[in-house]
Amino acid sequence: QVQVVESGGGLVQPGGSLRLSCAASGSFFRFYTAGWYRQAPGKQRELVATITSGLSTNYADSVKGRFTISRDNAKNTVYLQMNTLKPEDTAVYYCKLSRGEDYWGQGTQVTVSS
Repeated sequence: QVQVVESGGGLVQPGGSLRLSCAASGSFFRFYTAGWYRQAPGKQRELVATITSGLSTNYADSVKGRFTISRDNAKNTVYLQMNTLKPEDTAVYYCKLSRGEDYWGQGTQVTVSS
């Protein structure tokens, strides 16, 4: 069983930045595809960004040019650097690791408000 724990959320003003972290247990982290998803109140969970074991990345159109996903396999950690945040980025952000099975974290709240 892989444990996934997100951190780094909080309250930030529009135009500000945050960096989310996703730490995972286990010895095979480097083989997993990792993804960040978000769910705003009353909306479905949506893809934000993914990064494969080969470091290929994919982004939702709404965050392209503002968010960057990266990973540090030595630390079993995936990051999401979020810049130029907008109120519509407000959501609970979840990390998912995939390799046959999916492993989700419990999420971290990001609130963008003045």
